[in-house]
Amino acid sequence: MCRNIRPLNNFAPPATRDEVQSAALQYVRKVSGATKPSQANQEAFDHAVEHIAQITQELLDALVTSAPPKDREVEAAKARARAAARFAG
Repeated sequence: MCRNIRPLNNFAPPATRDEVQSAALQYVRKVSGATKPSQANQEAFDHAVEHIAQITQELLDALVTSAPPKDREVEAAKARARAAARFAG
């Protein structure tokens, strides 16, 4: 189960629909405790993912900042460096 939902705000280019959908799916998986819901819970699970994705997009659209947008590649490189330092023997 995914333990990390990445920040989506203030990036250039802005977060895509797929990124927002993935974050919503990760959130629902975490909260529900299931990576794949049972057939009985599939509809509720899917509804929650869609609703959370919609609300997340509304939040991202409403947020304002004076900080310059972050570069995805630079942030990814920083994350890789942190991981390398954390897991270095």
